[in-house]
Amino acid sequence: MEHVELAAADLLLRQWRDEDAPVVRDALRDPAIAQWNPQGGSIDDEVALLWVRRRADWSTGDHASMAVTAAADGKLLGSVSLHQIRGGDASIGYWTVPAARGRQVAVRAVVRLTEWAFADLGLHRVELCHAVANPASCRVADRAGYAAEGTLRESYRYGDGRRYDEHLHARLATDS
Repeated sequence: MEHVELAAADLLLRQWRDEDAPVVRDALRDPAIAQWNPQGGSIDDEVALLWVRRRADWSTGDHASMAVTAAADGKLLGSVSLHQIRGGDASIGYWTVPAARGRQVAVRAVVRLTEWAFADLGLHRVELCHAVANPASCRVADRAGYAAEGTLRESYRYGDGRRYDEHLHARLATDS
C-alpha cells in the first residue's frame, strides 16, 4: 500500500514521521487518550518512537495510520487509522490531542480517511467501536456518518484494566 496525503478542509492527514514522537509521547500520556486508547506500560521517548515507526510502516497492508495535522502550520493534532484491513472490511480508530478537542478534528479526519478507504482501497465496510462510557467518541461516530448497529457487551479491556461495553457503528461504501 502506497502512502498518501489527504486534505480535509484545514487538516492534512499524512505519514507518521520520527519527529512526531515527542508529541505522540505527550499525547499517549494524556489521561483521556490513555483510558480509551491504551498502549500498555509507561510511555517514554523510545516507546513513542516505536509507536510512530509501527504506524508509518504500511508494508503488511493490514493497516493505514496517519498523523492528523493542521494544514496551515503542520502542528500534530491527532491520529486516525484503519486497522484489520482484510476482505473489503476494516476498523477505524482515532484520538486527538487535548488542544484539538471540540473543533471537529476527529470527525473530519474520520470522514476523510473513510472516503479514501472506500474510493482508493475499495473497502466495503468500515467499523468503529468505542466504549459506551466515552460519549465523545459516540458523537464522532454519529457526526462522521457511522450508523449505530448495537452494543457489544464487555467486549474490550480499556486503560483502567476494566472491560467495557462498546457501541458498534459502521459505514458501508453504499451508504449515501
